[in-house]
Amino acid sequence: MFRFANPQYLYLLIIVPLIWGLYLYGEYRRRRNLKKFGKEDVLSPLMPDISRYRPGLKFFLLQLAFILLILVIARPQMGSKLETVKKQGVEIEIVLDVSNSMMARDVSPSRLDKAKMMLSKLVDELSNDKIGLIVFAGDAYTQLPITSDFVSAKMFLSSIDTKMVPSQGTAIGRAINLAANSFTQDESADKAIIVITDAENHEDDAVGAAKEAASRGIRVDVVGIGTPSGSPIPINGSTSNFYKDKDGNVVITKLNESLGQEIAQAGSGIYVSADNTNRALRALTAEVRKMKKSDVESKVYSEYEEQFQILALIAFLLIMADMFILDGKSKFTRRVNFFTDK
Repeated sequence: MFRFANPQYLYLLIIVPLIWGLYLYGEYRRRRNLKKFGKEDVLSPLMPDISRYRPGLKFFLLQLAFILLILVIARPQMGSKLETVKKQGVEIEIVLDVSNSMMARDVSPSRLDKAKMMLSKLVDELSNDKIGLIVFAGDAYTQLPITSDFVSAKMFLSSIDTKMVPSQGTAIGRAINLAANSFTQDESADKAIIVITDAENHEDDAVGAAKEAASRGIRVDVVGIGTPSGSPIPINGSTSNFYKDKDGNVVITKLNESLGQEIAQAGSGIYVSADNTNRALRALTAEVRKMKKSDVESKVYSEYEEQFQILALIAFLLIMADMFILDGKSKFTRRVNFFTDK
């Protein structure tokens, strides 16, 4: 398994396009100022030692070395030893609504984006647990089988959108049933399903599915996302174009809190509404901490080998090459002109 030991330093790569932008702007200004003195083909013989390409080559080499040095300090590593370890944890299946109504913006920045942000923070609180991810709209699909690989969990979370499920709808019951059947056979650890939805236009027996899960010792918590007053549903992220009904009226999607509360009650869990605060996250975290933990086995890389050495060597060679490349022409290339026929 590949990883960066210090991934926070990768944010320094943001500087690279800024430096390139300044360089290109500087080149533009230099060429524009040079034209004030005359045409380039007339001025070139007056500056025989000036190279048109070496400054750019030197800049490119330094930029490449800079990028490599950032990767070096981020410490790329490769897992070399896989071990089975036991930790005290619980098992949680996250069931996330990805129907079109989740694009409504009555919760900032949108219902779906708010849910993803909240789940990302929740994953950070589950370091010793196992987590799975199911997405649903008109049908339900396993996005991530239950695992302790939280890096993959965050990666899958970031890629979720409303186009993942082809059929529209809100099949909460099917999603709960799929989640209940996706846990491991370990009966010693507490298990929970966290449903995040606006609960609008449900099309199956979600309450019955939650009751069945509870009878198997699996609690069902529900996070209602949205507002009771509702919001229009933007089309493809538009701020002015919204979904309309067959009569041409703009569709307003509203949070169905009563259904969310019924599902949570049937599933022996809690219902909490997600707004623009962290209240829902705090409530879920508190509930997870109350759950009975047991030995959860997982395979992890216990040893990692550093891979930065080759990158550091290449960066050093690039810097050395830059030092030996002069800005002007050397005596061997001074007489060379690639732009004449002679």
